[in-house]
Amino acid sequence: MRKRVFYLLPFILLICVALLATDTDKRPMTVDDSLNMKRVSSPRISPDGKWVIFSMAKLDWKKNKYPSHLWMVSTEGGEPFQYTSIERDSSPQWSPDGTRLAFLRTTGEKDEKGRQIWIMNTSGGEAIKLTDHKDTISAFRWSRDGKYLVFRAPDAKSKEEKEKEKQGDDAIFVDEGPNGQRRASWSNLWLFDVENKKEEPITKEEMSVRDFDISPDGSQVVLIYRTSNTRNEPYMAEMGLVNIKEGKVVHLTDNQAPESRPRWSPSGKEIAYLAPDDKTFALAESKIWIMDVGSKSYRKVSGDFQGSIRTYRWTPDGKSLLFNAGVRTNSHLFRLDLTTGKITQLTKGEGVMGSCSFSDDGSKVAYTYSSAQQPPDIWLVSLPRAEQHRLTELNPWVKELTLASAQVITWKSKDGLPIEGMLYLPSDYKPGTPLPLILHVHGGPAGVFLNSFRASYHIYAGLGYASLCPNVRGSSGYGDKLLQGNMHDLGGGDYEDLMSGVDEVIKRGIADPEKMGIRGWSYGGILGGWTITQTNRFKAASLGAMVTDWNSEYGQGFNYDVRFWYIGGKPWSNPEAYQRLSSIAYIKNVTTPTLLLHGEQDVTCTIEQSMNFYTGLKEEEKMVRFIRFPREPHGFREPHHQRIRDVEEIAWMQKYIRGIEWKCPPREEKEKKEEEKTFFD
Repeated sequence: MRKRVFYLLPFILLICVALLATDTDKRPMTVDDSLNMKRVSSPRISPDGKWVIFSMAKLDWKKNKYPSHLWMVSTEGGEPFQYTSIERDSSPQWSPDGTRLAFLRTTGEKDEKGRQIWIMNTSGGEAIKLTDHKDTISAFRWSRDGKYLVFRAPDAKSKEEKEKEKQGDDAIFVDEGPNGQRRASWSNLWLFDVENKKEEPITKEEMSVRDFDISPDGSQVVLIYRTSNTRNEPYMAEMGLVNIKEGKVVHLTDNQAPESRPRWSPSGKEIAYLAPDDKTFALAESKIWIMDVGSKSYRKVSGDFQGSIRTYRWTPDGKSLLFNAGVRTNSHLFRLDLTTGKITQLTKGEGVMGSCSFSDDGSKVAYTYSSAQQPPDIWLVSLPRAEQHRLTELNPWVKELTLASAQVITWKSKDGLPIEGMLYLPSDYKPGTPLPLILHVHGGPAGVFLNSFRASYHIYAGLGYASLCPNVRGSSGYGDKLLQGNMHDLGGGDYEDLMSGVDEVIKRGIADPEKMGIRGWSYGGILGGWTITQTNRFKAASLGAMVTDWNSEYGQGFNYDVRFWYIGGKPWSNPEAYQRLSSIAYIKNVTTPTLLLHGEQDVTCTIEQSMNFYTGLKEEEKMVRFIRFPREPHGFREPHHQRIRDVEEIAWMQKYIRGIEWKCPPREEKEKKEEEKTFFD
């Protein structure tokens, strides 16, 4: 017996050494790792459920962009392969018989006609340009018989109009005709005969079509549209019906509740759609409604479901709806029985089911999925057993990194309201050891922190930080009551939710109260900016795309949510609240060294807001730095800017929280070339 143990010892030692080496060889995640990750989106499963086509974007550092291509993967397994060779191919749609794929393609930067519909046989061959519309096509759908397409496109300008604009006649008449704050065009629906390659207009009205669906018999189109383009009036969206041959839009709704995502029932007698309410522009999660086409009577079918409903579709028998929805920090697939109203959760586990696509018989669902420690990939669920299978592994090298551990924690706010959030800790964290803390504040206000992969948490964990991500009142995915929790109370209960969460992780011995920072973007920047005017507990702040003065932002950015819900009224009808809830009014209280970040083309939260806060802090002789990013909108697009933003934020946190003069290692210029299978090999 002793001899056997003796002989086994070398093997046991080898295994231990191998395990230790594997763990030791792992390294922390970096900003450049985050930039290098492949990004996957828009899976579309074939009608027979055998193939999934999807978009994948990869970093091109030299060109400062993320070019994307269409890729394909079998639902039976195997390596994904590149399906198209041109950058920016998008919106793939299978023909009803699955033999062809149509998609949108732009052939060049100077192509005045912009995106057109191209088509390929799924068995192989070259892509063929299908349409030659006089302006860019923004969306399209196949008819059920595959004989024609319906597409949406802006109304084209005449040669005379284009020439006048070139000569300088380009004044913008704000909120007149199709214009908002910028020049725009009405958009209408067109019919395209696939065999004869002929197009003709379906609608010719002064409206902007937002979404649409073709009836099963191909005779009608249901559409979501607006007859104005004022950006602070999204509640003016309505649902209508148009007979393809007649072209006249018949109104199905007339209210102040924005409808979206209309979908015909298999029988063609009913239409399902999403809306938060049936009368008013309510601050509420979207509900599923069904309208009888003949009588225009409607009913809410999603009952008291507490969650954020996203993609959905009818089952082939018309008796149920399948939908995915965010519930608290996760999202799953659900079935709604239309006879009983019963809702059944089909998928389990922790993680986030993103964009979904369903096979014709509804037995297979392709979707993006990620979790706190797993980047997004393409997955498949087979019904009715809800078996889930991973189809791609696009970033396998992430296994070489030391990632943060993640958990959901709960605490009670100042008024006793239960609050939930995500807590990220270094993988080698020892309980009871206080760590420097980063408090993250999400956007929205109706945003939510999910159990999904976000590189920033892992990067901070690699630097020794804990990250707390509270889903404060106002967050989505928790039902209407919590969603409405910060109405007329910005910086009130939501601020207390943040700070009670901080107190909770301090009480648990996780956070060092003397080493804390706060960061946020959009509403995160707004509430983060408010926070540093109310407390001096944070040693550093990084605030992006913030609003600091509600009065001056009223006419510049979005104001409908502020006017309807979060403050109420207008600056002249409710001046006290607009002043009281503006963080700039308390700028003298700030002691936290603050980094401000803003894109110069941001029209959601305008850059003047950060400029004003920066100027105020400078004049009050506070520690502040402001970085402006040319060309960037509300969400940054250029990789070089993304890197500057993230590197400067980390350096700021390190310096003022821990006294470390941190410098990011230079980016490696030589990028690894991967051997990837393509459709053309």
